[in-house]
Amino acid sequence: MGRLLMLLLLLVTLAWLTGCAASQPQRADNICTILDDNPRWYDYARESEERWGTPMATQFAFVRQESSFRHDARPPRTRLLGFIPWRRPSTAYGYAQAQNPVWGEYLEAEGSFFARRTHMKHALDFIGWYNNNTHQRLGISKQNPRHLYLAYHQGHTGYRRRNWENNSTLLRAATRVERTAQNYAAQLQECEERFQCRRFWQFGPFCDA
Repeated sequence: MGRLLMLLLLLVTLAWLTGCAASQPQRADNICTILDDNPRWYDYARESEERWGTPMATQFAFVRQESSFRHDARPPRTRLLGFIPWRRPSTAYGYAQAQNPVWGEYLEAEGSFFARRTHMKHALDFIGWYNNNTHQRLGISKQNPRHLYLAYHQGHTGYRRRNWENNSTLLRAATRVERTAQNYAAQLQECEERFQCRRFWQFGPFCDA
């Protein structure tokens, strides 16, 4: 009986973990189609925006740049002697590509010890939390996705030192984030209403619109 119970618990756990890993969107260029496939992501992004102030479009632009919406994304391994798989260049992981040290700071600051980098809810909250710190420490507007991303990628110290100024690859990436955020914001104006009030109890004063 004990073994049967353990097996059932294991199966339930595996099913729960599998269910949390959303499929990668087929089209990353349109936020409406992304949210059609994963409507809960709208709720997560809105919660993060209301808590931390980073617009939803900017949050998803970060995710697109960092992981292309792959929940288990990691930097590719380096190659020893040109062909032997070796270490990864960083500990970046998950939707937001948060690295171990700063992810640990987030968990400690927010008490979210069960948060996972592979869950969109936690990834978007992390992005909002980090950008809020960026705003407080560096004075960068939360409406400035380009410089928010530069600080996100370089860290606050690296941004202050202006390490990004001569990094053409990073500057191009920051420009992509800015353009993606602008496109997503325009697309959301066309489709956001259907995500705001999609549940049966969301009508009239009970709608979050």
